[in-house]
Formats: sequence, C-alpha cells, structure tokens
Amino acid sequence: MKLERNVMTGFVLLALLLGALVRSDYLLHILVLVLLYTVLASSLNLIVGYVGEFPLGHVAFFGLGAYAVAILSSPAVGWPLLWTIPSAALLSAAAGWLIGRVTLRLNGPFFVIVTLAFAEVLRLLANNWIALTNGPMGISGIPQPALLQAIPWLEGKRGFVFLGVVLAALTFFIAYRVVYSSAGRAAVTLRENNYVAQSIGIEPLRYSSFVFVVAAFLAGLAGAYYATYISFVGPEVFGFPFTASMIIIVLLGGKGTLLGPILGAIVVTLLEEYLREFKELRLSLFGLIVMAVVIFAPDGIMGFARQRFAIFNRKLSHA
Repeated sequence: MKLERNVMTGFVLLALLLGALVRSDYLLHILVLVLLYTVLASSLNLIVGYVGEFPLGHVAFFGLGAYAVAILSSPAVGWPLLWTIPSAALLSAAAGWLIGRVTLRLNGPFFVIVTLAFAEVLRLLANNWIALTNGPMGISGIPQPALLQAIPWLEGKRGFVFLGVVLAALTFFIAYRVVYSSAGRAAVTLRENNYVAQSIGIEPLRYSSFVFVVAAFLAGLAGAYYATYISFVGPEVFGFPFTASMIIIVLLGGKGTLLGPILGAIVVTLLEEYLREFKELRLSLFGLIVMAVVIFAPDGIMGFARQRFAIFNRKLSHA
C-alpha cells in the first residue's frame, strides 16, 4: 500500500515537473497521451483486475464522456468546461449503473458480448443521429478551458498537461480508495470465488456494480479530457482501437495492480511513437512485442517485477 501511494505520488509530481520545464510541444503531447492512457487504463483495470470481468465495450463510457463534453459546451448549450467535464463523467457513471445492472448478471462470453453490443449501439447512434452528433462528420471546435486561455503560460499543450495531472491525481485517489475499501475487497473475493463470497454474505451484484460504476465514471473523465484536448469528437471514439489500447496497457502493465496502468501507459505510448517510423510494419512489430511480454511475463511488468523481487529476497535470506 505504501509503495503504491509513493509511486503514484511520484508519478504526479514528475508529470507536474515535466509539464513546467519541458518546452517541446511534441514532448508535451507525449506527456498528455501518457496521462490520458493512465486514466483510461485505470478505469478498465478496476473491472478486469478486481471484478474479474472483461468488458470489450468499456470504450462506450469513454465515448459518452467525449460526446457529452462536445454537446454541453456547444454554442446551443454553452456550459463552461468546469461543469461539462464533471457532468460528462457523471453521465458515463449513470450509463455504467444501467448497463452494469444488466451485464453483471451474466457470465463469461455473455458479459463480453452484451458490453460490446452496447458500444456498437452507441457508435451507430453517433453515426446516424445527425441532429445531435453531426453524424460521421463529428463535432469540431470544442472550446478549451477558459482558465488555460486566460493564463498565457498555460496556453497550448502545457495547460493540458496540468489538466491531465489533476485528472490523473483524482483517478489515483478514487482507484486507491475503491481498491482498499470494503467494496473493493468484496469485489476481489467475488473474483476469486463467487460461491465462497456469497456464503459469507457478499452480494455479487451490489459490490460488482459499485466498482463498475466507478470505472465508468473514470472512463467518462478520460473521454472528456480527450475531446477537450483534441477539440473534436466523432463516432470513431466508440471504435475498437481505443479498446485495444486499453487492453494492451492493462495486460502489459499488470492487471489487478494500481501501478500497472501507469507503467503500461508509459511503455505503450513510447512504443507507439517509436514504432511510428516503421509505417506499415508498426502494428505487426507492436503486436509481436506485446505477445512476447504476455508469453514471458503473463502477469505484466508488475508481475515480473514482483517475481524478480521475491527471488532476490530469497537469495538474500539464504546468503
């Protein structure tokens, strides 16, 4: 617990320091992506790592948050981003409660299929409800936070780094409190053995739904941050590429750990940028690297680090 708190605090402080000192727009952009992926992967990790389910449609909550910010900040509504970002996250949480009440009663492939279908329904709505979403053309010109425009030093990507740091710190705080709460421990017990958990009075739907709603809230927060940064949102936010990125980050970093999404986000972002030079071969090389990690370190980077640390401790004890 103490190590996790220290690493998460250190990551936030390091991101703050880099945001203040780095002058290159490209490096600031990389830092924004790391922060975005950290928040997004942390949301999926709560479901995959602690509830023990695999929602392929988790991107639906990300897309809902993105579209909510775009619509609420449009000239027709005119809400300031100080209101739209929390509202977008709450809308995603409400959708998470509704979908969770249905999907969490299902098991295995049925859960996966229904969550995937939910994301596909939202993609079709975004593509065809032209009056609200502008259809395939998407919604552009999403305004930036007024505070970032008011302070010259925060204009551009630097301001979004600091906004991302705030959202990442909030994500860490929420995830930490959930994981080490009674609800989080109950969810882990259900993941390990559903029948044993029920025999000691743990209600599966109650505790799984709570974690599911929190994960949806954080995914909506990431979607709101993404749409505000890109200043555009289209039906592709409900597409599989975002889902694939989330899954790879969680598996690479180590599911069921609070630090896994941070490590996974850093590695995946840097790999994507480095392999961009290989053009057509980029996805194949990236896939091979991920396959190698999954085969040789099935518990991700964090699992591999724990294993090495345990071996090192045993050697010291025998010395």
